[in-house]
Amino acid sequence: MDVNLAAPAYVFGRGDAREQHRLLAAAHDPLTLPRLAETGVDSGWRCLDVGTGGGTVAAWLATQVGPAGSVLATDLSPTSDTVLRHDITRDPLPDGHFDLIVARLVLRHLPERAEVLARLVAALAPGGWLQIDETDTTYQPCLDAPDRHAFALYQRFIAARDAVMERAGVDAGYGRRVARAMRSAGLVDLDPVSGVEVWGPGSPGLALLAHTTVRLRDGLVAVGMTDRQLAEVRELFEQPGFRASSSVYYSVRGRRAS
Repeated sequence: MDVNLAAPAYVFGRGDAREQHRLLAAAHDPLTLPRLAETGVDSGWRCLDVGTGGGTVAAWLATQVGPAGSVLATDLSPTSDTVLRHDITRDPLPDGHFDLIVARLVLRHLPERAEVLARLVAALAPGGWLQIDETDTTYQPCLDAPDRHAFALYQRFIAARDAVMERAGVDAGYGRRVARAMRSAGLVDLDPVSGVEVWGPGSPGLALLAHTTVRLRDGLVAVGMTDRQLAEVRELFEQPGFRASSSVYYSVRGRRAS
């Protein structure tokens, strides 16, 4: 069944995303939180966590800003009463208000990403920081596999996942373009960092990929994979001889000029 490319839907749908959020936090919080700490976020800061998901980033920010500060956590499909339902592509934000805004793995899903970025910049207080964490999933190779069949199976799964993402309007390579986009949006003091990890059995990254075979099952089948193959992918991720590289992770900070 073809996907309507003129109006792509969010690739992960609107179902129960709590397990996905838990795995995303396990995989990415160790990268996101230290970067946020480098901004100097402290008591009294006003923070915004866009697309908060499971809310772990917002919870961490709340411990930093204390009762004198505030943390607004938003999501299109909130999973908690503490999260504000908010469509970042349409719903307004206060101008010049926030000392720190973080958006992790959000803009890659939005065809209106340039307009959303401009809205986030406008919501920063003078001197405020915007941190955008994104990935470039065009790079995610298999490094070692038990045999040729396993190697080919992994490649087929990654190609199918990428096809599903592309049909849904995801910009798979957005991570490598974030810094330039933030500079074009008027931010200064750009500070991009990037990195990759090696994932093996038991790693948060492979657990997240395994969950993707379930979460995106219908789309993966639509582009040619079978349920048997998806089960084999999950089994492969548990084999001691399997290793894969993560995609390239980018964390980019920029500041609104005072």
